[in-house]
Amino acid sequence: MAAPNTENVENPFGLQALWEQGGVVAHGTLIIMVILSLASWYIILTKLWDQRRLFKQYKEVEKGFWTAGNLRDGAAKLTGKDNAFRMIVEDGLRAAQHHEGRLTDQIPLHEWITSSLYRTVDSVSSRLNTGLSVLATTGSTAPFVGLFGTVWGIYNALIQISLAGQASLDKTAGPIGEALIMTAIGLFVAVPAVWGYNWLLRRNKDLIEKLRYFAADLHSYLVSGARVDAGAAPARAPASAPAAAVTRK
Repeated sequence: MAAPNTENVENPFGLQALWEQGGVVAHGTLIIMVILSLASWYIILTKLWDQRRLFKQYKEVEKGFWTAGNLRDGAAKLTGKDNAFRMIVEDGLRAAQHHEGRLTDQIPLHEWITSSLYRTVDSVSSRLNTGLSVLATTGSTAPFVGLFGTVWGIYNALIQISLAGQASLDKTAGPIGEALIMTAIGLFVAVPAVWGYNWLLRRNKDLIEKLRYFAADLHSYLVSGARVDAGAAPARAPASAPAAAVTRK
């Protein structure tokens, strides 16, 4: 009895064959999906880094900000480049100290401080959400880009089979299976983008909530009579401020 042939047969249909035998449309589709994949992973990694930095800054706020003697000392404890919480404090102090002029005199001080604080919060929020639209677009379009490549590949395979006048299994299964690789690549690009988008969006909501709670506590401190005057040091924060910050984590 003859032994079965265990020799490995090289697969003539694959990603390399798809690239070598594909035309302009196949090449363009693959290039687009590679670009979308690289952009998605870049955004996911950079946004995770930004979120990690903000979570670390929030821990500094919990640890030492409300125990400082005044707001300026508290702001000095918030270290790091582009510290979002320090920016909120500085803008709040600036608004409390520079509420003068013909136009701003018509605005109550508490409203002036509120608008200043929440402009800063909205600016940080906008910066956090920048780039998430790319993930959403990639997750929703990449499968269809891959499907387009598959349809185009099957169309070309059927044309070649028709011109050859042969419809055997080896003549149809290979090119059609090769074209289906495009759909697999589209899903490979889309799934991480969708997961990354949902994960980053959830973490962004948590961070924005923390920023808003901090701004609300700071606003209460600034308008409660403990505002920083030009030559006077502010009073200590009321006991309710740190308590609110703790309960709203």
